[in-house]
Formats: sequence, structure tokens, C-alpha cells
Amino acid sequence: MSRSVSARSRIKTSRPAYVLDEQIGFILRQVWQRHAAIFAREIGTDLTPTQWAALSKLNETAPCSQNQLGRLTAMDVATIKGVIDRLTARGLTETSPDPEDGRRLLVSLTRAGQQLAEKAIHNALAITRETLAPLDPTERETLLALLRKMR
Repeated sequence: MSRSVSARSRIKTSRPAYVLDEQIGFILRQVWQRHAAIFAREIGTDLTPTQWAALSKLNETAPCSQNQLGRLTAMDVATIKGVIDRLTARGLTETSPDPEDGRRLLVSLTRAGQQLAEKAIHNALAITRETLAPLDPTERETLLALLRKMR
């Protein structure tokens, strides 16, 4: 009996090889949850992060193919299709034939989509500021540089 008690004591006092709280995936998920809560509170419209990414990227660039937009926003084909279908149903994006390639459709913002994107930019910038608020300016730059390196 004393042997099993002794073994249990050693197990409780020794450090496990894998501590969940120290794993990058777990930490990133917690940070993402905090960011997603800030996003949901601050965006001020009924936009998901993927919808905002598509609107924002279309606001930055000229109209582009759905496939290209997916690459620019790091979304797979099925995800970007669903995002564009929902944005189009809301009257925020539209598709038109590509004058250079009739087989391809170009996605662009409608006037309402452009107005929404312009209006939401201030909220989106506030979301970034609040997400990074626990860090000082040098830490923010370092974090972003390291995350860019990891993508």
C-alpha cells in the first residue's frame, strides 16, 4: 500500500511532459476567442470575420475572381463561395463577367457594400487596437512580425 501512495505522490509532484496551458495552439485559441468577442461587440454590423475579410479586401483591391479573393483572404474555395453567396444575398457584393475571360466571374462591392466597408473600417481599427492593448508598441510590432513569419 505504501508503494502505491508513494507512486501517486511522485506523479502529482512531477511535471507532466505536456502542459496544455503552455501549448501554442491552446494559447492562440484563447487569444482568438478574446479577439472574436471584441470583434462581435465592436464591428457594429451583422458581419462575421470572414465576411469582413472579403469586404475589406474587395475595398482594398479592384474587383477580382472569387478564387483570387479566396487566396487573398486565406479562405478555401468552399468557404469563399459561401461568404460571397451570403454577401451577395445581402446586396453587398455582386458578380459580373470578366471582360478578359468570359469563363470567369469577377466579384466586386456594390455601392451598399462599399459604404458598409468604409463605415466599418473605424470599428475594425478599434478591434485591432483593443486586441493588442495588453502589449506595448514594441511588443505589438514584435508579435505581428513573429506571426507573419509563422504563416
